[in-house]
Amino acid sequence: MNKSSLRRALSATAIAGGTAALMMAGLAGASAHVSINPDKTTANSYALLTFGVPHGCDTSGTTKLTINLPEELTDATPTVNPNWTVEKVTQTLPEPKKLADGTSITKRTSQIVYTAKAPLDPHLRDALVLSVKLPDTAGKTLYFPTLQNCEQGQTNWAEIPKDGQDAHSLKAPAPSVAVTAADPAAGDTHMAASISTEQVASVTDDGSQARSWAGLIAGVAGLGLGGAAFFRSRSAKASVSK
Repeated sequence: MNKSSLRRALSATAIAGGTAALMMAGLAGASAHVSINPDKTTANSYALLTFGVPHGCDTSGTTKLTINLPEELTDATPTVNPNWTVEKVTQTLPEPKKLADGTSITKRTSQIVYTAKAPLDPHLRDALVLSVKLPDTAGKTLYFPTLQNCEQGQTNWAEIPKDGQDAHSLKAPAPSVAVTAADPAAGDTHMAASISTEQVASVTDDGSQARSWAGLIAGVAGLGLGGAAFFRSRSAKASVSK
């Protein structure tokens, strides 16, 4: 095998390996804060919002997650998680609020508090799901400031970006959902939103990241085997020519 071929083979291997490393770093970074999936959904629909609980406070396990609901929401239905107890905190409104159906309320659910039955290992993730009825006005982002308590310390995911500021530049951004315009051709928005977000929730926090890692590792392994086979082939041809 001549030097030029060797350099090309090694260069291709290095580029592929570097790309895989960057992708892996991206996956790790994407899960570094409390986030919501999906991060966009249609106005005036019911949606299942999955809050991904990341690593603890440094090396300390997570013991509680307090999710603050935006003022635009009056209630949320938490999904039972066997690893946590859950309670709804209500707030008395300064004045009655009239709803779209004509009724009025004097109280709203202001917080959902999940308490871990045992501290969540800082090296593991969990998923907490809320069912909410989104407002009928599109074009607005709803923020859910979330306090993460740990065995030692806490992290307040409550930073909201200013106009024009990238949320990814914040140290502790609040989980958010962008309310988008409904598609008239989508039919029943209640059913459509429930099905689509439930399907996303079922794969996002319960294996998609593991599958992504597995795919990357398999790809890198395949590249290594292919390179080894290439070298063996070239060596065999060199031996025959002698």
